[in-house]
Amino acid sequence: MVSCLTPRGYDTITFNPLNGPEILSSRNYDPFCIWLLMLWAVLFSFAVLWEFGAVESRFITVKNNCAYTIWPAIYSDPNVGGKVQLDQPTGWEAPAGSGVTFTVPSNWTTGRIWGRRECNFAGNNQNSSGSCISSGCPGGLECTSPGVPPTTNAEFSFTTQGDFYDVSMVDGFNLPIQITNNQKCPVASCPVDLNAACPTQLKGATTQAGSIASCKSSCLANLDGKQSDSSNCCTGSSNTPNSCSQAGVQFFDYFKGRCPNGYAYPYDDSALVKCGASNTDYTVTFCP
Repeated sequence: MVSCLTPRGYDTITFNPLNGPEILSSRNYDPFCIWLLMLWAVLFSFAVLWEFGAVESRFITVKNNCAYTIWPAIYSDPNVGGKVQLDQPTGWEAPAGSGVTFTVPSNWTTGRIWGRRECNFAGNNQNSSGSCISSGCPGGLECTSPGVPPTTNAEFSFTTQGDFYDVSMVDGFNLPIQITNNQKCPVASCPVDLNAACPTQLKGATTQAGSIASCKSSCLANLDGKQSDSSNCCTGSSNTPNSCSQAGVQFFDYFKGRCPNGYAYPYDDSALVKCGASNTDYTVTFCP
């Protein structure tokens, strides 16, 4: 309850932060004093909402600059950071030149966005990860798990220490991606098409037109025949930063040389970008 003593009388206002102010006594009130109290009540309400996270969110814009339709997808790992509710479906059709903007919470700690190509969700394909020529996912149109590699991922982790994000080719490559923002923080990207010149050993599926639709990582292609203990995968005896270096990853130079700002293998931490600005909004662009 807030009170206002004025030269023309004693007036009382009470307010609920969610419902706004209410005048209990209005005899001889001073309008300016009441206006000040109402303003204070509104500001207090916003402070309460901010404290409890009711307005704590970010805008993410996803644009398709490719010359063809893609099917973007979103996944948040419920085992890290808890289950996250988004106001955007986890998969949708994006015609060439289209874009959508949605919000994500500021505690979005394990988010990834990727694109799929040549999808067909009719009939038996409606819930199948094999419904797209590249990077399909369980759940069909709306993904319930990460995309099936090869997949270029835009990855996000919003923490109290800042925002961390990257473009990852650890799972291979299927579409060029770029992450920009509204705070002049660094750009993360793999803006070139790695499919066209993909080494023979790494080539994935082909499009209906006959072009290469994806390029596998050396781990996914299982070039050394031992994915469970491989320097290409950073597994087994090579599962630490010291024991898994870029020198031991086959075709590292193919990916990193063309996309120096992208993650080319699991410990390529130079590609991890940090933004310390608060409440930064991001744009993920396919085929930038």
